[in-house]
Amino acid sequence: MASRVPVVAVRGSTGISINLGPPSYDLVSAFARDDSKSCKAMLFDPEGKYFAWVNATSVKVVTTSTWKVLAEIQRPKVSNLEFSPKGTYLMTWEPFIVTQSNPQGGPNLHIFKSDSGELVKDFVHKKQIGWEPQWSSDEKLCARNVNNEILFYNVPNFDAVAHKIHIQKVADFSISPGTSPYHVLCYVPGKSGQPSFGRLFQYPKFESTNSLANKSFFQADKVDMFWNKRGTGVLLMTSTEVDKSGSSYYGKQALHFISTKGETAMVLLSKEGPIYSVEWSPKSSEFCVVYGFMPSKATLFNLKCEPVFEFGIGPRNCIYYNPHGNILILGGFGNIQGNAELWDTSARKLIAKMEVPDTTLLHWSPDGEHFLTATTAPRLRMGNGFKIWHYSGTLLYERPWNKQEELWEVLWQLFPVGVFHEPVINYKPVEGIQPSQPQASKQAYRPPSARGRESNFKLHDDEEPASNTRPGGDSNPSKAALKQKKKREAKKAKKEQDGGNTGGGSGAVCTTTACTATGTTTTTTTTTTTTGVSVVTNGDSTIVSAPKLPIALADADFTGDPEKLKKIKKLKSKLVEISRLKEQRAAGRQLELNQLDKIKKEDELLKELQGLVL
Repeated sequence: MASRVPVVAVRGSTGISINLGPPSYDLVSAFARDDSKSCKAMLFDPEGKYFAWVNATSVKVVTTSTWKVLAEIQRPKVSNLEFSPKGTYLMTWEPFIVTQSNPQGGPNLHIFKSDSGELVKDFVHKKQIGWEPQWSSDEKLCARNVNNEILFYNVPNFDAVAHKIHIQKVADFSISPGTSPYHVLCYVPGKSGQPSFGRLFQYPKFESTNSLANKSFFQADKVDMFWNKRGTGVLLMTSTEVDKSGSSYYGKQALHFISTKGETAMVLLSKEGPIYSVEWSPKSSEFCVVYGFMPSKATLFNLKCEPVFEFGIGPRNCIYYNPHGNILILGGFGNIQGNAELWDTSARKLIAKMEVPDTTLLHWSPDGEHFLTATTAPRLRMGNGFKIWHYSGTLLYERPWNKQEELWEVLWQLFPVGVFHEPVINYKPVEGIQPSQPQASKQAYRPPSARGRESNFKLHDDEEPASNTRPGGDSNPSKAALKQKKKREAKKAKKEQDGGNTGGGSGAVCTTTACTATGTTTTTTTTTTTTGVSVVTNGDSTIVSAPKLPIALADADFTGDPEKLKKIKKLKSKLVEISRLKEQRAAGRQLELNQLDKIKKEDELLKELQGLVL
């Protein structure tokens, strides 16, 4: 077993070197530094026993216990490396080349023994995307997609195909983590006018009649598959390259869930826009999604695809769980300047906020307490370097690069599960260092004519606080409550002016084109759906009432308690959603299990709403 202090491998224009992690950060002298300027790739195996890299001459493998070379493979054109789940095998890919002397080309995908460099098997795989063979976690099963057929091998016998999936053209597939029984999810693209499918099988029962679950969907140019760590559930993110409605530059995405029990559901997202990131908690009981037009929304869902916690709205597009799943980083990188929020996932509490400008990669240490951020080329060629942080937001170590040099990649050594205990979260920052680079000003620009005067402008006025979305969940009073109070007072004044006319039981709103409760002219329209849901648009505000509510429930917006108002609005929103689902069911649309469960809760929600307003 390697040292319990994870090391950091660094690759750049000056070669490859390895440093100890916290607390020393010293150079690992036992590792013979590679000074080549052509190191194309490097990798630790999933259990941290081996470290492999490739330069312009060969592929080298060392053991992390002594850092001595175990194998040197003479494949100078290799550009990609991958280890099997236990590190037993090392896979390499190099560009497929045809020459006059060899017009058919030769194998470009090779599988070697990690500890000796012995060639086990080679294949032809022309495309770089999806070149990696997939393995079961115990390494007893290996599979490849060859001409839209999935071929399975019983390891270590790669000479004979044990089983195939060939019922339809399979564009992509994924093997579940964990041991036997293995599960395989396949993505089958639809033909013109026909839906695409996600089909889940239990190995080796691959006949179409034996599928455990089938999920159909339209508008899918590709599908990304995300298994939880236990291998009991998988998320499918379907994507189109172009949004035909023209509302999004990013195309269009949707998120679906399939369990190995055969359950399927659609993950309903509460904000329009792209899905930026999807990640399962390592605890496998919940997942996080960042989605919606900027500023985006971040939501935590349970295994029933129900939202259980809202992280609020802000400039985010990335999710990073620590290996234990008790700390979550929500980050905004790339076209966002660079910021990070660290959350205690058990307490649903914010630990720290940080500014990490120009970050191009972020990795958690296997100890779950530290993480690194880096600015790397070719994404950014200026200000290259990396930093190591404590989860409390404290900077512990910084290594900047010279302007003439480039940093390409930084990796933590990996370790098996159980080597490091789950860290106990302490909200008090630890002692650290100050960054060498000056911090950008946090003040918004003000023109000379406005300087020296009081300003009510807020840079992030559109951000929303975090909140628990469980029924009855608490959330802190915010300035939004004051805004709602003003709206309630205006509506109440209008109600008194109209002599108490409720206009159909959804609050004091007018149904013509003018409303003067606040002394200003406001256009108001009312629309009623086939199930009795009233949608009243009053200027820039929208009031939606649940169908067939008693007058007291419809007037619930006029309670003077901001906390009670929030709970009432959540309940009314859920009732409106249920009404919409009932409309869809009446129209003949087949609903998901989680949508049917929502409909069953209608009576319970009505009773809870009645208890709040009566």
